[in-house]
Amino acid sequence: MPKKPGRRHALTALSGVVATLALTVPAADALTNDTPATPAAHGQDADRGRTDAAVRKSLRSLVKEDGFPGALASLSDPHGRTRNYTAGVGDLKTRSKVPTDGQVRIASNTKMFTATVVLQLVGEGRIELDAPIETYLPGLVRGDGIDGHDITVRQLLQHTSGLADYDEEVVRDYLTKQQHRYFEPRELLDIGLGKKALFAPGTGWSYSNTNYVVAGLLVQKVTGRPVGEEITHRIIKPLGLRHTYWPGVGDQTIKGRHPHGYFATAPDTPYTDVTEQDSSAAWAAGALVGTPSDLNRFLTALLDGKLLEPAQLKEMKTTVDAPDLDTVGDGHYGLGLATFKLSCGGYAWTHGGNAPGYTTRNAVTADGRAATVAVTALPTSLPAAEHIEAALDTALCTR
Repeated sequence: MPKKPGRRHALTALSGVVATLALTVPAADALTNDTPATPAAHGQDADRGRTDAAVRKSLRSLVKEDGFPGALASLSDPHGRTRNYTAGVGDLKTRSKVPTDGQVRIASNTKMFTATVVLQLVGEGRIELDAPIETYLPGLVRGDGIDGHDITVRQLLQHTSGLADYDEEVVRDYLTKQQHRYFEPRELLDIGLGKKALFAPGTGWSYSNTNYVVAGLLVQKVTGRPVGEEITHRIIKPLGLRHTYWPGVGDQTIKGRHPHGYFATAPDTPYTDVTEQDSSAAWAAGALVGTPSDLNRFLTALLDGKLLEPAQLKEMKTTVDAPDLDTVGDGHYGLGLATFKLSCGGYAWTHGGNAPGYTTRNAVTADGRAATVAVTALPTSLPAAEHIEAALDTALCTR
């Protein structure tokens, strides 16, 4: 398989898949204000104008220079005022515009939702973070160098369990075999457990979707309900995320207004429309569909303590070194939450996700600024991946 591209390249539900930048698409951009703002001082207007111009420029560059068919972004300030941006086209056949704040497959951002549900159950006294997974799923987690007695719930959420990732096997021959295939969670787990442990639990760090399949099964065992239902009832509905949802079994479409997502099997080959696909291969590690503004709303609420009690939020934000998380070896990962280093100083909280057809990068700062950037293909080069993150940094740091 090709090398996984990009800083935080591991933050993917289907990270072994790569797309090409085979097409150059003329840029078309739009800016809308979803929340009317009260008249601001001249300095605030100037700051906002600089931000708007910089974000529009970065999105146009992602389309014109990096070849992504479409790009979209959403920004929110500490007062909840939202601005949305688009560039490129939403459909390569019709050349229609990218829908403002359109739905995309948010992929591994789903891990934040899954981790939040697990931590809510910790707060309710139904799960212990440092208990072995064997306590809840006896006899399930077994393999070469793998024993559920030795792996804690914390280590699953933190990617320090040593469980290998299943993703490369799942996405091999994606267009011909896997795009429309339905996977049971146990199939995904069996693939991951069929590989030798990467290291003894707690002695290393390696991003693995297998961890979050186990976490999803944990939620279902403890609650007696589907993990998607728990995410919906505990997070999506209480926060009013009207455009975020867990796809039903067999549902391959995107329900709301959305840009088409594209995939290519090799460099310099045409894009294939993969908007319709079965997301079961990602499951609790990456199945959700949502909009950039909903992602901002979720991440802001999470860090504001609206979903977790202080003790559980503190655990979520307690990080370990994750040197493979970015190209500069400065990555840090908590419990379903990572850090994003800002050019303007300090760090923001983030995750991000890649799925065939869509890449998302998002973060929220300590003072409540939130931004999400999405493009409608996967990057094929390290520079293209870095340019997506640079666009996110621009949105958060330009004032």
